[in-house]
Amino acid sequence: MSGLPMMGSRDAWSGGVHSDRLRCVLAPNPSPMTLDGTNTWVVGSGEAVMVIDPGPQDEGHLRAVAETGQVTHILLTHGHPDHAEGARRLHELTRAPVRALDPAHRLGGEGLVAGEVTTVGDVEVHVVATPGHTSDCLSFFVPSEGALLTGDTVLGRGTTVVAYPDGNLGAYLESLTMLRDLAQHQQATHLLPGHGPVLDDPIGVLDAYLEHRRVRLDQIRAVWAGGRRTAEEIVDIVYADVPATVRFAALASTLAQVAYLEGR
Repeated sequence: MSGLPMMGSRDAWSGGVHSDRLRCVLAPNPSPMTLDGTNTWVVGSGEAVMVIDPGPQDEGHLRAVAETGQVTHILLTHGHPDHAEGARRLHELTRAPVRALDPAHRLGGEGLVAGEVTTVGDVEVHVVATPGHTSDCLSFFVPSEGALLTGDTVLGRGTTVVAYPDGNLGAYLESLTMLRDLAQHQQATHLLPGHGPVLDDPIGVLDAYLEHRRVRLDQIRAVWAGGRRTAEEIVDIVYADVPATVRFAALASTLAQVAYLEGR
């Protein structure tokens, strides 16, 4: 579960080479929630590579990823199937360990912890804890490329669903603020999302995400003050323009926002 309409480029995205050390193999799973599909990011400048988010269980996609180089590690931003379902099969194809924050998604390797630095060749990948969309969300910073790989915490188009009850809006707002600080202090130049195109104004995008959440909360407070209290009633007003195909996601985000306003 990923995003709802908000902002960003509407141009089609097909993946490809971002830099000498970063490329995207786009999974063939487009949908209203996954946009053009899941971005599987391949990190590395030599024969050895690291894979971030192998994506869904699609044999053709996973074989294409396995053929990008000698895969040394498979990292997961979180455990949602559109990002993690293919990890076991990619492990079978490459024998590379699957590493994640959640022990349930690890395979043949250690977990990941915030502040850890993993390497492939001469490329460092820094692990950043970014809970909120889910409790196990991670992002990854590649200093040599000025790139923040954000999984579902920030998308190339639209805004992220806070996947209540596992997702938590307070944690998500803290993660966005922390990513903004990191982008500013580490001079990040690009956000590489889990879905949709690369974004080249990290601070502007993160400011817009934070403002969007502020506006949504104000809207929900106003509707709540008017006597409408159920999530269904709130969605009917605040998310009136959201397509029926993603209404369930609007309900999840609304429940997360109500829990936040109630101090839960």
